Amino acid sequence: MPRAAIRLLPRRQPNLHCYRYHSKPTSLTAQAGRVHRVLSAKADSNLTYDDLATCLGVTNTYAAQLLLGQAKLTPETAKKLRAALPAVSDDDLEDMQNSFPMRSYDDEILKEPHVYRTYEAITHYGEAMKAIINEQCGDGIMSAIDFYCDVGTSIGKHGEKRVVITFNGKFLPFIEQKAEDNGAMSPRD
Repeated sequence: MPRAAIRLLPRRQPNLHCYRYHSKPTSLTAQAGRVHRVLSAKADSNLTYDDLATCLGVTNTYAAQLLLGQAKLTPETAKKLRAALPAVSDDDLEDMQNSFPMRSYDDEILKEPHVYRTYEAITHYGEAMKAIINEQCGDGIMSAIDFYCDVGTSIGKHGEKRVVITFNGKFLPFIEQKAEDNGAMSPRD
């Protein structure tokens, strides 16, 4: 592109609204220590994730995410967690409420057989699931933010235990990107 065609955009002020949520930085080492302590408290309590989910009023998967540092603990749920796992320290409860979760994963987890088989099932059935979602809902995707996941078991017709995973995500339709609906200034203007 010729230099004359390059136009600099006006410098914008930073959006200070994104800083209204105060979070103290937590190192990965500190978070790993907290996760270890919280999981130890769960083990000492003899509660299952299903038990904990019932106490907290969340899905069993979300209960596990809270303890693993993958979801943010709300003040209301913190009170319930305090009652369910009294061995969790006040500092750890405070950190679970004030630190933003790390929602990524280590690539090494894909080598764990349960995780790999779930990943394999999603990739194997993914194209068929997409076709059915598109047929039933239209052109779009399932949200992984407005999303519930629950894990349980059932008994098969031969008496075998079977795993049941429910994904319940809001459908997000793709939109036609009309210029008149775009609230942001175009870099072409």
